[in-house]
Amino acid sequence: MEMAKIQVLDSKTIDQIAAGEVVERPASVVKELVENACDAGADAVTVEIRDGGISFIRVTDNGSGIESSQVRMAFCRHATSKIRDVSDLGQLQSMGFRGEALSSIAAVSMVEIITKTKEALTGVRYCLEGEKEIEFSQVGAPDGTTILVRDLFFNTPARKKFLRTAATEGSYVADVMEHIALARPDVSFQLLINRQPRFSTSGSGDLKEAVYRIYGRQIAREMFPFCAQQEGMQVEGFLGNVQMARPNRNFEFFFVNRRYIKSQVLSRGLEGGYSTRLMQHKFPMACLHFTVDTHQVDVNVHPSKMEVRFSDNQRILDFLEKEVKRALLEREMIPEVTETEENRKAPVRKDELPQKTEAPMMQEDDKDSAAALARKLLSQPAGLTRPSLPQPFEKNRLTQTLRESKLEYDRQEKLESGQQQGRQENLFEEKLLSEKAVAQYELIGQIFDTYWIASYRDKMLLIDQHAAHEKVKYEALIRDLKQGNVASQNLMPPVVVTLSRAEEDALTRYADCLAQAGFEVEPFGGSSWALRSVPCDLYGCRADQLLEEILNDLAQDEKPGPPAAVLERIATMACKAAVKGGQRMEKKEMEELLRRLLELENPYQCPHGRPTMITMSRQELERKFRRIV
Repeated sequence: MEMAKIQVLDSKTIDQIAAGEVVERPASVVKELVENACDAGADAVTVEIRDGGISFIRVTDNGSGIESSQVRMAFCRHATSKIRDVSDLGQLQSMGFRGEALSSIAAVSMVEIITKTKEALTGVRYCLEGEKEIEFSQVGAPDGTTILVRDLFFNTPARKKFLRTAATEGSYVADVMEHIALARPDVSFQLLINRQPRFSTSGSGDLKEAVYRIYGRQIAREMFPFCAQQEGMQVEGFLGNVQMARPNRNFEFFFVNRRYIKSQVLSRGLEGGYSTRLMQHKFPMACLHFTVDTHQVDVNVHPSKMEVRFSDNQRILDFLEKEVKRALLEREMIPEVTETEENRKAPVRKDELPQKTEAPMMQEDDKDSAAALARKLLSQPAGLTRPSLPQPFEKNRLTQTLRESKLEYDRQEKLESGQQQGRQENLFEEKLLSEKAVAQYELIGQIFDTYWIASYRDKMLLIDQHAAHEKVKYEALIRDLKQGNVASQNLMPPVVVTLSRAEEDALTRYADCLAQAGFEVEPFGGSSWALRSVPCDLYGCRADQLLEEILNDLAQDEKPGPPAAVLERIATMACKAAVKGGQRMEKKEMEELLRRLLELENPYQCPHGRPTMITMSRQELERKFRRIV
């Protein structure tokens, strides 16, 4: 990799950059330094912090290094090797580009850098304290760069007091490193916190292995491959099974051109794809890499570079939602009760996970510095001979432990892949929702006036009648709404409802959609309105209450939504008319409803994401009764 020259940007380019303070806390220091290491072509990076990174940060890489004549310039503001002028901002390929990081870090800490290029015989040691140069000298050093940052905000105590505890700041650093490791599975990363290894990745390029090494086997096992593309964009990665839904968006990982970002557009697209499969206030797991034409995305939006602007948000949102729905429809997602079901846990954050891997640690004492490392290197014989690499960056030694654990990962992957293949083949042979299979269902009956028991070959199915009926009604109403075939029934006499101002506004805004859904409403004087017709088959639901709930829900939107979204919301609310749990049903009613459910494209979850059915194999049932062990 040819090393780019560092230069100070011209004023026009500086004015076009979304500049700002890049150093907020230790995590932002780590982010900037590690991104620089990746931009320098490193394939192995070790990060060590102490006291949450407040007192000590060390980032070591085996990248291209910095030429001796360029070291001082690297710490000048708006000095960078990533871009040359304003035209480069439209086609960024690197992680960094503003030229602010090193100067901002040096301004608020004590910085020490040792760097060496492959061509140079010796390296350079450069020390600063609050931007004041302390030392510039030649030292023996391995190829690459080591940067130490000590006593962050030592000269700005007002900013230092706003830092959180060491443990909290350390967790922020871990978050950053996890995101970068997932963004670059082709780079080996190692994170040590207070001398203890937090995680390490092999740099094999396998994204799922990176997920496995950071978050553990359970989460990696619950994710399946996903790939889609359209003009100017490709996305690939992994989606999580619906059973592993989260109460927040912490496990929605998006990467655009290998940069970790947060995006409401991508979140909405992803969650839209899962919308009918997850319960309210639950969020999917996903790790998705987007490759986007650089002219269609702007990363020069915020100093943190974690926000991007797409040229066509709606196109990207619709594309992701459509493709995620497609991927989920291709999988038969019926939860199965197994022996280990009670031990299954939702994914947890890294600080709750046991650490399963060990990585080599640097053996220097807390007071050891880059200078001490340099002195050790200089003490070796044959000064012009390339010194041996420090332990974290000698490739064979760095990955010794990783190789062993990767072999274990590969073994488990093959084992689980074989088991999964066997399960999929069996499922294909006796697919639960094929036309042939449905004809062989035997409906046993109803229990607790809420659930049905059915059998199919060696499986027992438990079906939630409310979720099943809700799903059938929802799909039928959506179909009729789109085709304009919703049947309505007149109310004689009309039902008079009193609406709030917000509900009246919603009624006015969505009058056409409500009429299309089968609601005919007319003014009746003051705040009263006459409900003259409603959709057919409300199944005992009070029409006035249903209308009020729909209007109250629509009133939450400040701006009118597109008709399709409004109609879907009306259909979801209308599902309240589905048969409830606790209602007795005749067997013929159950058989007809089950038949209609199994004819749907996606019968697995109700519109709110709850499962409509679960299964238990005969083998599992016999295991529960200890007939087999």
